[in-house]
Amino acid sequence: MRILVVEDDPVLQQAMARSLAQAGHRVELASSVDEANHWWRVQVFDAVLLDLNLPLTHHERSGLGSGLAVLRAARARGDQTPVLVLTARDRTEERIAGLDAGADDYLGKPFDLAEVEARLRALARRASGTGDKVLVGQLILDRPAGRFFLAGQPWDLPAREFGVLCELMTPPGRVVSKRDLSKRLSEAGEALGDNALEAFVSRLRRKLAGSGVAIRTLRGLGYVLEEDC
Repeated sequence: MRILVVEDDPVLQQAMARSLAQAGHRVELASSVDEANHWWRVQVFDAVLLDLNLPLTHHERSGLGSGLAVLRAARARGDQTPVLVLTARDRTEERIAGLDAGADDYLGKPFDLAEVEARLRALARRASGTGDKVLVGQLILDRPAGRFFLAGQPWDLPAREFGVLCELMTPPGRVVSKRDLSKRLSEAGEALGDNALEAFVSRLRRKLAGSGVAIRTLRGLGYVLEEDC
């Protein structure tokens, strides 16, 4: 998954980033309201970890609950990315405020990083309508393991090809536009162009040949993964 971590405590931020990266996720970091608003607008994420008490900039503190303003702004523009709110404040009214602003789940500090990852996986499954394992013909995506299996055998792929296939299986049968694929697979400051994306798709098609699974192009719409009958 691609995850935005919005947290102004540098120690906690780096700890979460390391833990998520080791679990196979791609992570962007934001430490202020301005940075959070920027990344959330220019990139597509599978989930957001959001601290409620953020500075407006690196040098200026905002009032309590500034993270809620970031969340409200995202929901107001129609962004439905799953959000797990992290905060040291655990008063009931503040939990209610976070949920009313559009948060999907709420976890008080201190917390266990393993629980954060488990909750993120649950949010992603709920958002995509898929379970831990996704099946298309003989192709299986095991999300907790972060691996594909083809015809019962482990199937390892380069990172970008893995990312393309993950997107096409979330859930399978969904048409994914080139624009959305490019945004999800682009790294910070390095956009994935159409030619590169088409090259990754072409390689996957060759590797899937004869497997009973195919990536089809729907002209003007994008790509779809389906059984090749």
